[in-house]
Amino acid sequence: MRQNMWRALLISGICIGHCALGMNGQQVTMRNRPVASSEKIQAIESAIRDRQYDDALGMASAALRLTPNDARLWALEGIAYSLRGKDQDALAAFGKALKISPANAAALRGEVQLYSKSRDKRAIPLLEEILKTNPKDDTAREMLALLEASTGGCEAADRQFSLMDAPISTHPESLEAYGNCLVQTGQAEKAVPLFQQLADLLPTAVYPRYDLAVVLVESRQSEAAIKVLDPLLVADPSDPDMLSLASDAYEAVGNTPKAVALLRQAIILSPMDTGYYTSFAALCLDHESYQVGIDMIHAGLQRIPNDPSLYLSLGLLYAQLAKYDEAEAAFKTAGQIDSRQSVSSYALDLTEIQKNHSEETIANIREQLKAHPNSALLHYLFAKLVVGQGTDSDSKLSGEALQSALLAVKIKPDMTEARDLLAIMYTDKNQFGPAMEQCRLALKSNPDDQTAIYHLILGLRHSQKPQDRAEAAKLVQRLSELQKVGRQKETNRKRFKLVEEEPAPTAKSN
Repeated sequence: MRQNMWRALLISGICIGHCALGMNGQQVTMRNRPVASSEKIQAIESAIRDRQYDDALGMASAALRLTPNDARLWALEGIAYSLRGKDQDALAAFGKALKISPANAAALRGEVQLYSKSRDKRAIPLLEEILKTNPKDDTAREMLALLEASTGGCEAADRQFSLMDAPISTHPESLEAYGNCLVQTGQAEKAVPLFQQLADLLPTAVYPRYDLAVVLVESRQSEAAIKVLDPLLVADPSDPDMLSLASDAYEAVGNTPKAVALLRQAIILSPMDTGYYTSFAALCLDHESYQVGIDMIHAGLQRIPNDPSLYLSLGLLYAQLAKYDEAEAAFKTAGQIDSRQSVSSYALDLTEIQKNHSEETIANIREQLKAHPNSALLHYLFAKLVVGQGTDSDSKLSGEALQSALLAVKIKPDMTEARDLLAIMYTDKNQFGPAMEQCRLALKSNPDDQTAIYHLILGLRHSQKPQDRAEAAKLVQRLSELQKVGRQKETNRKRFKLVEEEPAPTAKSN
C-alpha cells in the first residue's frame, strides 16, 4: 500500500497542462529561458506512466542537454529516478528543479515521496505546503498522517486522518496507525471499528484480532474481547501476552478463577517478565488473597532479584497483612534500587553518569555549581549521585548531599524529585518527621507521586497515633491503585503488535 501511495503521489505531480507552451507545441521561452516542446514533455510523461523508466530517463537527459533550465524536465527526471529506485539521483534532480522553480509541484511531491519513504521529518512541512494549495489532496494528507504517527505525533496524526474525505478501510498501515494513535491519545473506543476493519481486511493474520481485543479491553468491552480472544487461545495457547490480556478480560467480567489460571500460565511461559507477577499481585490485592500474592512475588524475585516494582508489590501485600516490618523492608529495597537509576532521563548531556564514573561526575558537578550556584537541577544531581554511590560512611560528603538537596527545593519548591530524594535520605537516617514533611510537600505538587506515598507510609508506620496508622492504610490502598493504573498503561503500550515495513535508508540531499 505504501509503495502504491508513493507512486500515486509522484504520478499526480506530472504536469498535464503544459503551461507556457505554445498551442502548436513548438519550443517557446519561459521567463526568457528556452523550454522543451510539449511533445517531448508528453513523451516522457507517457513513458513514466507506462513504467518505462529507462526510456523516460534517456529522453529527459537528451532534452536537458538542449534546455538545461527547464524545471519540468528536471522534475520528470527525478520522478523517473525515484520510481527506478535511485533515490540520491532523484533528490539531485528535484533539487535542480526547485532551484529553477521553487513552486514546482512535481519536484515538491518528489522530495516528499523520498523523505516520507524513510520517515524523514523533512517531509512534514513539504506535505503541509501541498495541502495549503490543495486541502482535498487525500494522498498527501494520508502520507502526512502516517509520517506524524511514525514520528510520535499522534495528536497531529489523529487530526489529519479525521480530515480525510477518502476512506482508509482498504489501507492496513493507515488503519493500524490511526487506531494506535487513538489509543495513545485516550480514545480507545474510537479505535475499535478501525481494528475491526483491519481484522476483516486481513482475516488470516492474528495480530489485527489481537489488537482489536486490546482496544476492546481498554474500552471496557470485555465480553466482546473474550469472543475475539477465545478462538485465538484455542489456536495458540502459548502466547503469554495473549494469556495476560485474556486474564484482564475475564477478571473484568467477574470470572476470577479463569483470570488467575490464565495469568499463572503466562508466568510459566514467560517467567522473566516482571509485569505478569505484578499483575498477579494486583489480582491478589483485589481479592484479599495476600499470602498467595506474596508467594508468587517471592517466586518472581528468585528469577528477577533487582526489580523495584516486585518489591513495591511485595510491600503492598505485606502491609495488607499488617506485617509492617516486612512491608517497610520491601519498600526500602524498592527505594534503594530506584535511587540508583541513571539520571540521564533529565535530559542533561552528562554521559559520565551513564558510564557510572560517579567520582569524576561528582567533581564535574561541583565545578558546574561554582559557575551556577542557583541551579536546582545541579544541586539535585549532586545529591542524587552521592546517594546512589552509597557514600553514607563519608559524613562530610553525606552532609553536603543533604544540603544540596535542601537548596534544590529552596530554589525550586515544586521539584518533587528533590523532595523524594530528601525523603529517602531522611528515612535512611530514621528521621521520619522530616521525611514525612518532604513527602507531604511533594504530594502537594504531584498527588500521584508514588515515591512520596510509600515513604510517607514508612514514616506513618513508626507513629503510635491511631490516626496515623489509619492514614497509612489509606495510602497503601492509594498506592495500590496507582500501581494498577500505571501497570495497565504500560501493558497496553507494549501490547500492540503492529506490523509495518522497515524504514528505507534515509535519503540525503547532495
